[in-house]
Amino acid sequence: MGYQRTIRRTVSVEGIGLHSGEPVKLTLSPAAADTGILFRAADGTLIPADIDHVVDGRAATTLGAFGVRVRTIEHLMAAAAALGIDNLVADVSAEEIPALDGSARPFVDLLYSADAVTLPVPRRPLSIREPVRVGDGNRWLEITPSDVFRITYTLDNPHPVVGCQVVSLEVSESVFVDELASARTYGFLKDVAAMRKNGLARGGSLDNAVVVGKRSVLNDSLRFEDEFVRHKMLDLVGDLWLLGRPLMGHITARNAGHALNHELVSAMTVALVAERRQRVARPQARAGSLSGHLERLVPGGLSSQPGIAL
Repeated sequence: MGYQRTIRRTVSVEGIGLHSGEPVKLTLSPAAADTGILFRAADGTLIPADIDHVVDGRAATTLGAFGVRVRTIEHLMAAAAALGIDNLVADVSAEEIPALDGSARPFVDLLYSADAVTLPVPRRPLSIREPVRVGDGNRWLEITPSDVFRITYTLDNPHPVVGCQVVSLEVSESVFVDELASARTYGFLKDVAAMRKNGLARGGSLDNAVVVGKRSVLNDSLRFEDEFVRHKMLDLVGDLWLLGRPLMGHITARNAGHALNHELVSAMTVALVAERRQRVARPQARAGSLSGHLERLVPGGLSSQPGIAL
């Protein structure tokens, strides 16, 4: 997996928030190794992009700290994950990341324009050893061991425009850019009034979302025949970057959303912490037993030996 990376130069883009409808400027700046993705709100509040700071999963991923929020981070996060950008600071002039065209492609282009620079600290990929599953019935996510990062996603929606869509991809940088990055967020026309009443989709339009009517999309065309499921995969890539480390595993998904994505990240975090504790405990137990035996042979036991710590 090589070494951590950041961007070489500061870059900016302006737009409106998909849900807030407010104008916003986003500025991306380089960051040191092990910083991760760090959002800086308009008042200067710093919010790490990790699962501990997720405060809302309704229709988008929202981070928060000290009562301050940054909304709809997933498309930027997906672009950073796919391009291998481990560390950067994202300054946001309003509460929400700009929607731009509703996909991750503008963020991919923005990051490419910033160029990437390698940092002298190794990346620490996460390899899945045991299956982790969340959800039930018709909505679930499962990750199983694999030596590559693959997503197999099924979206099953009774609307005639959507139907059942299935895509399986090994998600490398080039595959993400060619097959997923341009897939736009989508919504159903019948839901718009209720969403806006609840503070959602106030900036949504045909310019930044696929709008699904009764029998067809209201946009001129789709970018992919199965654009809906591809956008679900894009969102999942972004939400998984809340782990902050490259992932090796095969994710099988069905009808999931941001809340379930966050649940998977939380479950994986718990599983990884438990596994780490077991790895630490086993050598300590063996070393303790061996130390007692060697104490009779070597004065001071193992603790006195160079390069061995109990």
